[in-house]
Amino acid sequence: MDFDEVIDRRGTHSSKWDTMEELYGVSPDNGLSMWVADMDFRAPEVIQQKLRSIISHGIYGYYGNQEEYKNSIKWWMENRHDWKIDTSWIFTTHGLVNGTALCIDAFTKRGDGVILFTPVYYQFSNIIEASERKVVECPLKLIDSHYQFDFKAYERKLSGDEKMIILSSPHNPGGRVWTRKELQEVAKFAMKHDLILVSDEIHHDLVYPNKNHTVMPIAEPAVCDHLVMMTATTKTFNIAGAHTGNVIISSPRLQRKFSKRITALGISANSFGLFMATTAYSSEGAKWLDELIKYIDGNRNLFDRAIDAIPGLKSMPLEGTYLAWVDFSGTGMKEKEFIHRVQEKANIAVNHGSTFGAGGENFLRFNLATPRTMIVEATKRLEEAFSDLQ
Repeated sequence: MDFDEVIDRRGTHSSKWDTMEELYGVSPDNGLSMWVADMDFRAPEVIQQKLRSIISHGIYGYYGNQEEYKNSIKWWMENRHDWKIDTSWIFTTHGLVNGTALCIDAFTKRGDGVILFTPVYYQFSNIIEASERKVVECPLKLIDSHYQFDFKAYERKLSGDEKMIILSSPHNPGGRVWTRKELQEVAKFAMKHDLILVSDEIHHDLVYPNKNHTVMPIAEPAVCDHLVMMTATTKTFNIAGAHTGNVIISSPRLQRKFSKRITALGISANSFGLFMATTAYSSEGAKWLDELIKYIDGNRNLFDRAIDAIPGLKSMPLEGTYLAWVDFSGTGMKEKEFIHRVQEKANIAVNHGSTFGAGGENFLRFNLATPRTMIVEATKRLEEAFSDLQ
């Protein structure tokens, strides 16, 4: 796989490139798109081959017999994450944003509180609010550019209306790979207050050398009666357009509730997504992933060195995901000013930190899953945009 190849995505109905001007005022003609979390790399060749064979067949009917698909998930979780699952635990959703919405619908009611450890992926709060539930922000502590939980403070925030926690693991946008001890603390907090714990682990394959991701049921097996696991091939293999996610539930009690909502809403899987996921979770897919991580690790190191050399800017040490979280508080600028410099001077479209909730106000999120020449160009533009601070 040639990760250095620059592929023009403009005019392909790419959300990342074709909506950047509308959303951020950055023209795709001379701008760099570093916001939404998809990669500028082709999916593994094994997936492309599978799609070509389906297309050449010419008949695109309903997908039957999901045994091979579910066994591929089972194989991947055991081989990559040391987690043994039963195929009967697997539910397929239209991506994990949909999976999150289904969890909120199945396990809470209007007016209930849903806890988020902020700053965190902005779609969580969007879904909670649209579902007429309450967002309960429990801010992470920022210590030496490192996020930590503060459960003593969280205890004081609870009103008794909370019914669910949504955890981002690894953390988006901060890139933390939570330790086993930290995950145990989250699990114990959920069990103590009888909260459903939804562990969104969509980035769990994207972890850098010397860091190890632990899936929640391995970290704390006792939490499984409260636990909903969410995983997917989509971030790992850059097939987000397939909108295929795995909601994995071992608790029979929670399985019944979730299954009932899926049936009531008439949800069934997209056949192309199932074919792609089955093919991705393979030895060929694993080999491609290992090469991808090495490449993005190089991007991460290059980006961090350049950002940290600019006075007032600090890139949070990235342990997992391909999303850099850059702190601009050292510039003394307000959010509007540093956004102006990044978007209008550097011509880079990025996610605004304030959209991730409390604690994100001084940050911007940069997508590093792109050819290295673009990382080099982005850092040059940022150096120029903040050159008066040198």
